Amino acid sequence: MHKNEGFSSKLGFVLAAAGSAVGLGNIWRFPYLTAKYGGGIFLLTYLILVLTFGYALLIAENAIGRMTRKGPIGAFRELCAGKKSFLGSVRVGGWINAVVPLLILPYYCVIGGWVTKYVFAMMCNPVARFHKDAIESYAGLKMNASAAYFQNFITDPWQAVGFFLLFVVVIVAVAAFGVEKGVERFNKILMPILILLIIAICIYCMFLPNSGAGFRYYLMPDPSKFSYMTVVAAMGQLFFSLSIAMGIMITYGAYMRNEDNLVSSVNQVELFDTGVAFLAGLMIIPSVVAFGGEKAAEQAGVGLVFVTMPQVFASFPGGQFVGAAFFILVLFAAATSAISLLETNVHTISQELKISRAKAIVLNVCEVAVIGVVTILGYSLLSFVQPLNFISRYRGMDILGTLDFISNSVLMPIGAIMTTVLVVGVIGIERICREIRGQNKWYREFVFQFCMCVVVIPCLLIVLLNATGLIG
Repeated sequence: MHKNEGFSSKLGFVLAAAGSAVGLGNIWRFPYLTAKYGGGIFLLTYLILVLTFGYALLIAENAIGRMTRKGPIGAFRELCAGKKSFLGSVRVGGWINAVVPLLILPYYCVIGGWVTKYVFAMMCNPVARFHKDAIESYAGLKMNASAAYFQNFITDPWQAVGFFLLFVVVIVAVAAFGVEKGVERFNKILMPILILLIIAICIYCMFLPNSGAGFRYYLMPDPSKFSYMTVVAAMGQLFFSLSIAMGIMITYGAYMRNEDNLVSSVNQVELFDTGVAFLAGLMIIPSVVAFGGEKAAEQAGVGLVFVTMPQVFASFPGGQFVGAAFFILVLFAAATSAISLLETNVHTISQELKISRAKAIVLNVCEVAVIGVVTILGYSLLSFVQPLNFISRYRGMDILGTLDFISNSVLMPIGAIMTTVLVVGVIGIERICREIRGQNKWYREFVFQFCMCVVVIPCLLIVLLNATGLIG
């Protein structure tokens, strides 16, 4: 790592790490999973897992980064040096943690391009354009105007590639300034604005007609809606929400100053991220329930933000203004996370290939451009490409869905298992606890030790077994 790379303060680390965690995973993914898996009961399950399972992995990854001052590949290689047999083979976990952001960033930028398009759409089009009662044509089929608008956009390669490249240019421009002047400064400016926008839209949603039913659905757990899939979905969400098992927190830990309190810093990131996820659900789910009832929320799925929310804004007073503000908010969240993914890739590439930061950025941008364009064409010219068609439960899955499945449901759980084995079997639980604790009190040390030694690996195996279809 170059000597000038690092955060200038504890606040810089907290806001950058929170900016990574607060992204599309919170604003887009968390609300639709919450709606799909029972509202309040999913929220309760998620909060319990954040405070235990998620916290243990989050603080462990930051500690690994600060101990070694290296990215995921270098950190695993250094800590496994001299180890033989199984423990020596754990070093492959560094490569898995490094490959994940390389896979995620291209399709993340594709979705970032969608968000960029919708910022312009909500500003430039009459909000009635997305009204639920309006019917339009897509590929000769009559469908809801909002759904048709989205389908026409993502299947138009020129439009989709144009907005994708616009989003990529913005995040590359920030990363080009480096860690302190680029990543840290960007998050210091955007994160407070993002929080203010979320709070403002939450207040707006509180006064929508019938919003009370939505708040009850979101905040009151219904045990009858609980199943093992509630736990599996919540654990899968944790990877995106906390940016764990993708090398980001190891990289940011490497940038962290030795004098900063690791425990309080991670506590603040955890609180920040969980608070934003909670507010995102509070912002979206009550408004969707007010718009179309619980069934509308549960059936919205991945189209919640791009199909259902524009209909919501079209149905209520002030929708034009609030819709534009909402998509600007989502754009900010997407940008902060995308920059974290890019920074992690650049750090790893520059370290492993021993090249300059500028060359590493160019290499990563080329990779993002190629995979991103192929992903976009998966909705039009390459729609016949369905890589997992040989597995019946994933038949028909497009390129973006395949990349998401491989990274989130397969590689990230395996990477997290490797991290856990590294902590418990290679580093040793007492040694890493000393690194985390330092000279400070650590009230959740028992939670960390219990989760890393007992809870994490069985939970991750459940996620993997579900992904492979052996259970569920």
